[in-house]
Amino acid sequence: MSQMNLLQAINSALDTAMKQDERVLCFGEDVGAFGGVFRATSHLQEKYGKHRCFNTPLTEQGIIGFANGLATQGQVPVAEIQFADYIFPAFDQIVNETAKYRYRSGNEFNVGSLTIRTPYGGGIHGGLYHSQSPEAYFTHTPGLKVVVPRNPEQAKGLLLASIRDDNPVLFFEPKKLYRAAVGEVPDEDYTLPLGQAEVLREGTDVTLVAWGAQVQAIEKAAELAAEAGISCEVIDLRTLLPWDHDTLATSLKKTGRLIINHEAPRTSGFGAELAASLQESCFLYLESPILRVTGWDTPFPLALEKEYFPNELRTLDAIKASVGY
Repeated sequence: MSQMNLLQAINSALDTAMKQDERVLCFGEDVGAFGGVFRATSHLQEKYGKHRCFNTPLTEQGIIGFANGLATQGQVPVAEIQFADYIFPAFDQIVNETAKYRYRSGNEFNVGSLTIRTPYGGGIHGGLYHSQSPEAYFTHTPGLKVVVPRNPEQAKGLLLASIRDDNPVLFFEPKKLYRAAVGEVPDEDYTLPLGQAEVLREGTDVTLVAWGAQVQAIEKAAELAAEAGISCEVIDLRTLLPWDHDTLATSLKKTGRLIINHEAPRTSGFGAELAASLQESCFLYLESPILRVTGWDTPFPLALEKEYFPNELRTLDAIKASVGY
């Protein structure tokens, strides 16, 4: 075991994958000798050469188009989009090519070996063009998997699982936690299951669910709620597509109350899908309406970044409202 921050865990996962399989390639804007804008790919070019870790031109559409082509030819590309905010020029390639390739070809061809890494979310004073959380756009697209880790140990295991999964995966990394989240990470090769949520704290009164950096917010809210005598069950969703309906439904049937946190704007955020699906299957168990604690329906503000974030205090207010309904 080693103490790592989330960036170092990502780097360790990439190093492990490249060492284990010579078909694994890492590329994107500045990922070569520079190691990427956040240094996630530091030293990989030194270890594996310029043919396996290299810079691309500044064209997101080109990066993913190139990655699709590599994947069809049996390579295992790990493409980096420097910020999730700039994934939209590649949107057509991802939703119309990456996601549909296997279906369109009747399984004669596929790009299932492709993993797309990208940092998402606020917390670094990046303003409206370097702070967005666009995960919901991609959860609407069959043929993709969408994964978001909450800490270094999860990041390494989930990224290795994503690289080795036989479906294309979008791996959203919470940039707020890149250096802030530090923990013990196994040095050896390991994977964590995709499509499976994790219950971090057992509770009886309210279920709290989030992913990525928002898991910290609901964990802190659960501690504050406990001081008020409210028992919260805390769940990290981990994989948004496909998401773990059974774990959430089991928890909701026990507690009768559900609060969903996400950093993205409220309208059409992924929390809306969770709320709609779970009320269909758990309606008769509900003691109060399902609530969402989210970002606001505005561009991400620079000066008001703290006010934008769904924090533990806003979550605590929702917990009290749910229990007092």
